[in-house]
Amino acid sequence: MRYERELEVAQMAAREAGKISRESYATIEAGDVSEKRTNDLVTSVDIHSQVAIVNRIRNSFKKDFIVAEENLEGDINKGIDKDCSRRWYVDPLDGTTNYIHAFPMFAVSIAMEEAGEVVMGVTYDPMRDELFHAVRGSGAYVNDKRISVSRISDMRRVLLGTGFPFRARVFLDDYLKTFRFFFNSVRGVRRAGSATLDFAYLAAGRLDGFWELTLSPWDIAAGVVLVEEAGGRVTDFFGGRTFLETGHVVATNNRNFHDWMCEEIQKVFPEGGDYALHDD
Repeated sequence: MRYERELEVAQMAAREAGKISRESYATIEAGDVSEKRTNDLVTSVDIHSQVAIVNRIRNSFKKDFIVAEENLEGDINKGIDKDCSRRWYVDPLDGTTNYIHAFPMFAVSIAMEEAGEVVMGVTYDPMRDELFHAVRGSGAYVNDKRISVSRISDMRRVLLGTGFPFRARVFLDDYLKTFRFFFNSVRGVRRAGSATLDFAYLAAGRLDGFWELTLSPWDIAAGVVLVEEAGGRVTDFFGGRTFLETGHVVATNNRNFHDWMCEEIQKVFPEGGDYALHDD
């Protein structure tokens, strides 16, 4: 299997980071939390977990570029070409707000991209000890058991996942228009607070579709290969592949409602609009 060593390193790193978050679960105090920007929190656990992951990757792949959520002291890519064809995406703790409140929906997410394509992804849920992984062309798995997306195509039976634009509340009113439409059209909508787990659950057939805007690339990358290797489809709002750049994503089980979702979202967020996340 291609990328076997990369997968092994990612799985070990994810389990190590998950162990750190699990051991500190429900012990976070106010002094352990800081705000990177409005509504975007970071804890000491995020930092320690990311250090563990970066060290694992760097020890094995010294020339690969690493894109990670948390800013660490020093340059983790010192001496490495930023245009390197091999790039890792690291989210040490996706669902930090959940974690701070001891709400057990959070995960570690690690992905690798080569020549512009995400080729390997790992998502680890330390509270349920579920390790999701996929390598391009080799299928998707949870705890080494093959998984696939659901076969539901009747929109009235669909269960969707989503996330609120908590860092870009300027889009909240428009986002709620899409939420209201889908809420009234499908069986149910869930907002768990961890996009990486939403992707993993979609790959495993637990959700049938997912949409969100203004995500970061480390929120999306592992989920792309998981969902696609499980038989699903991932696009931006307009059916393209710009989701890592824009942060706007629609993912489904690849049944007949993917285009329908995109079409409904486009009514609120038409192509050509400025939907980027701008710092204050």
